[in-house]
Amino acid sequence: MVTVEAAIAVSALLVAMWLGANGLTAVTEQMRCTDAAREAARLTARGEQQRGEEAAGRIVAGASVVIDTQDDAIEVVVSKRGPLGLPLSARAFAVPEPR
Repeated sequence: MVTVEAAIAVSALLVAMWLGANGLTAVTEQMRCTDAAREAARLTARGEQQRGEEAAGRIVAGASVVIDTQDDAIEVVVSKRGPLGLPLSARAFAVPEPR
């Protein structure tokens, strides 16, 4: 009986560790999405939208980058599928710099 209980305990421990590792990966990817959105918004505010899209694409590989420029505001949304299929998304706002 002890071996069955030990096997179940070890399996449960491995599952918990696997979920924890995927959770840490998701947090890291979310921070990258936030950084990418901020950088793209900053570059777009300076008038360098193409560089902003490229930078966001390099920071978060495989992410979708949407830049919405309106009259007085710039909104950048970076989204990606994270570990275990979790949807990760970050938004950043900026005001265009005067020329």
